Amino acid sequence: MTRDSTALDRRLRSIVIVGGGTAGWMAAAALARAPGRGACDITLVESDAIGTVGVGEATIPSLVGFHDLLGIDEADFVRATQATYKLAIEFRDWRAVGDRFLHPFGFYGVGIDQSIFQAYWLDARRRDRGSPLEEWSVSGLAARLGRFGPTQLPRHAALSQLSYAYHFDASLYARYLRTYAESRGVTRVEGEIVDVARTEGGLIDSVRLADGRVIRGDFYIDCTGFRSLLLGESLKTGFIDWSHWLPCDRAVAVQCERTAELSPYTRSTAREAGWQWRIPLQHRIGNGYVYCSGDLADDEAQRALHASLEGAAIGNSRVLRFKAGRRNRAWVGNCVALGLAAGFLEPLESTSIHFIQTGLGRFFAHFPDRDMDPAIVDEYNRLTALEYERVRDFLVLHYSASSRTDTEFWRRCRSMALPETLAYKQAVFERTGRIVTFEEETFLPPSWLAIFAGHRVWPDRHEPILELVATPDIEQRLAAMRSSIRVAVDSLPAYESFLMRCSTPDLRAG
Repeated sequence: MTRDSTALDRRLRSIVIVGGGTAGWMAAAALARAPGRGACDITLVESDAIGTVGVGEATIPSLVGFHDLLGIDEADFVRATQATYKLAIEFRDWRAVGDRFLHPFGFYGVGIDQSIFQAYWLDARRRDRGSPLEEWSVSGLAARLGRFGPTQLPRHAALSQLSYAYHFDASLYARYLRTYAESRGVTRVEGEIVDVARTEGGLIDSVRLADGRVIRGDFYIDCTGFRSLLLGESLKTGFIDWSHWLPCDRAVAVQCERTAELSPYTRSTAREAGWQWRIPLQHRIGNGYVYCSGDLADDEAQRALHASLEGAAIGNSRVLRFKAGRRNRAWVGNCVALGLAAGFLEPLESTSIHFIQTGLGRFFAHFPDRDMDPAIVDEYNRLTALEYERVRDFLVLHYSASSRTDTEFWRRCRSMALPETLAYKQAVFERTGRIVTFEEETFLPPSWLAIFAGHRVWPDRHEPILELVATPDIEQRLAAMRSSIRVAVDSLPAYESFLMRCSTPDLRAG
C-alpha cells in the first residue's frame, strides 16, 4: 500500500453530531457544505422530547460571512427566520442611571488608520472639541437615525464601512439550517441518548438510544447544551468557573408583542442586579433579565421583567440557570464540543452563536484523521481557551468600569479584582491612550474604544503619534470625513421600510 493510499484510509468516514438546536444544525450545515467531505457520512441525533435553550437571537457580523460560505440567500433567510438587521448594541444605564451609549459594528472613520483616528478623537475630546463617537461610525450613526440598506452601498464610499448582523428566531433558524443540511445529505436520527460507550483507549465508541439503537462514528460533536453529555458527563472534562468575574447566573426570558417602531440594534439596559435585553424581531420582541441569584430571587426577576414589557407577553417566561466559564478542553480524543457544551458567557455582546461558528472554523482548520494527532487537538484547545478569555475580559469591562454604586451588586462589580489580561489592557489605555490587541481577539480596538468611552474611561495623555502624523489641515479633513458619513447615512432608506421589502415574498433586497 502506498503512502497516499494509507493516508486516505485514515480519513474520517463518519461524524456524529449529538444534539440539534442552533449549534447542532450549524455544524451539520457547515459539514454538509464542505466540498471535500466525500464519503464521510454526517449523522445528527436529537430528541424532540428534549428542549433547546432557544433564546440566543442576537448575533455579531461574523455570521454574515458564515452564511456567505454556505451560499445562503439573505432575503430568503430573513423571511424564513423572522429576522431583522442589527447595526449596534445600545447600552442604557450602564455607566450611570440615565446614561446611554452605542457599541456599533465596524470601524470609525473612513479611509483612516484606526489607531490614528482614535488618537485624534481622544485628543479632541480632551480639548473639549470632540463630537459623539457614534457620529464617526457609519453603522453607529445609521443605528441612531434608524437607517439601513445594503443596496445603497455603491452610491457612497463611506457606506463600505456599514457592518451589520442579525436578530432572528432561534427555533426557526435551527429549522432553516436543518432543511439546508438534510437536503445536502445529512441524516437526522430522532431519539434520546441513554448511554455513551467508550473504547479501551478512552475514545467515544458509540451512543445508545432509548429504543436500543446504537449509533457509531469515527468522530463526535457534542451539541447537547449546558448538559455537555459527551464532553462533560462521559469524558469527565472539568469546568473552569469564572463566576467571580461574571456573577450573573440566571436569566428569565419572555417574548412580547411589538408595539414600537423597529430599531436596528439590540438594547441592553442595566438593572439593579444585572441587565435586561431587548431584541426586536419582525413578529415579536425578545426580552430577558440576566441577573445574580444572590442579589435577586427568581420570582422578583420575573415580576421586574414583565413589568417592563412594551407589549402583552407571549407565552410563559422561562428561568435559565447557568455559570460563566468554559470546559478545561473543548476537544478531547474524538470529541469536540460546540456552543453551550463547551462553555458559556452571558449574551451581553451576543457572542453565543459566534462561539459556535468560530469553533467550527477552528475544527475545519485542524481537521483530524482517525489518528487524532494530539498536537492538532492541543492547538485547537489553546486557541479556544484564548478566545473565551478575550471575550470574558471584554464583558467584565462592562461591569467593572461602571460608576454605579446604587446597589450592592454594582458596588461589588466596581471593586472586583480584574483578570490580569484585562487589568493590563486597561492600564495601558489609561496611561497612553493605546488599546492592546492580544491573540484571538473577537473584539477589535474600535469595540474596546466604544466601551471605554461609554463608561468615560479616559487616558491621562494624548499619544505622541499625533505630532508625527499631524498636518495643517487635519481638522478640516476630519470634519469633511464626518460630514461624508452623515451624507452617506442620510442616503439610506428608513430601516423598517427596507426590512419590510426584504421580508415580503418575491421581493429581494436588490
